[in-house]
Amino acid sequence: MGQADDNARVGLFQSGGLSSLAVGVWLRETSTPAKHYLADIGQSDRANMDALVSSLRSSGDEVVVVDLRAPMASMASDLLRYRARHDGGYWNTTGASRFVLVNELVPLMRADGCRTFVHGCVGGGNDQRRFARYGVQVAPEMSLVEPWTDPRALGRFPDRHAMLAAVVEHGLHLDPGSAADRSTDANLAGISHESAELEDLQTPVTRLRPRWSRWPWEGPDEPETVTVVFRDGRVADVGGSGPDPVEWMTRANEIGARHGVWLRDVVERRIIGTVCRGIYEAPGLEVLEHAWTRVLQASLDAAGRELYDRLAAGLGTALYEARWLEPAAQAARDAIDRIVGEVNGSVTLSVHRGVVRAEGMKAAGHVTQQTRFGSGGNRWSQVVAV
Repeated sequence: MGQADDNARVGLFQSGGLSSLAVGVWLRETSTPAKHYLADIGQSDRANMDALVSSLRSSGDEVVVVDLRAPMASMASDLLRYRARHDGGYWNTTGASRFVLVNELVPLMRADGCRTFVHGCVGGGNDQRRFARYGVQVAPEMSLVEPWTDPRALGRFPDRHAMLAAVVEHGLHLDPGSAADRSTDANLAGISHESAELEDLQTPVTRLRPRWSRWPWEGPDEPETVTVVFRDGRVADVGGSGPDPVEWMTRANEIGARHGVWLRDVVERRIIGTVCRGIYEAPGLEVLEHAWTRVLQASLDAAGRELYDRLAAGLGTALYEARWLEPAAQAARDAIDRIVGEVNGSVTLSVHRGVVRAEGMKAAGHVTQQTRFGSGGNRWSQVVAV
């Protein structure tokens, strides 16, 4: 967790956000040989990513682009299956992406000869701990440099305005969700929004500019109907998408975003012991949760559902705190796999202006459905004479 070796190339997690671009500038200015690793995790369109790569290479940086949409979509499937949410019920999309990035990119950096990896996460934040914890588990022989804990980097860039000036000076393409006064962190599963204005609990959430989504009142006049199919406890189709998680996650995101189903505005407890306002945009998972909840209600008995909920709560915390690979989290996932592994069914949803409603469903599970009125209404239960 110290300084990089003088002659060893470092691998930089490059997101195109302001802080990671500024880290790239700092590494160049300190003559540290660096290779930028840019992962496509569904955060942006291809044109925007191509512009970022072009600007980095024009500045003399070495860039590797890796398509990680499939691992990110697989992780989104896990988020839903294990209901891995945090305070206020928001989906752990940022924590999930950190696992995917470290798990997929650090081995690649190591194979390319990097002995150190670098990220642009602020010192003392949640993500600093996530990169560190996963890094030790995935590649314990590699060292980690955290520039925003280094007095030299902090002296060069005392604030985001200084970062922005340097990024503009070097002609680097900045992600459209990042600026001196705000930041978004996006992936296929969802987006987190941060700004000084939004951290003020008196600021109305409507001051936010969604990255993908509409507000409910901006949605279509007519509701949209979509059928979600589950097979062996996982999504198998969303409105004709087919079973590929990238396809069904994209389809669910489009539906939720179009109809204003996406928002979680919470005050969350953070790894470092503080509380902070967080605003999260996860249209696909917000829609799919309604279908998944409906199937669980029809498929699990009382004991199974109670255990599922307790395990899911623990997994939400584990993912938030970067403990996804630890034995307790692995055991919890194994238990949930056993509980929901034979859950199958389909749910037809109506989605309209921020509201998701189940219109009908078919489910196959362990529980026998009771049809009281279909069995006689006033005599569905036999009274035993004393």
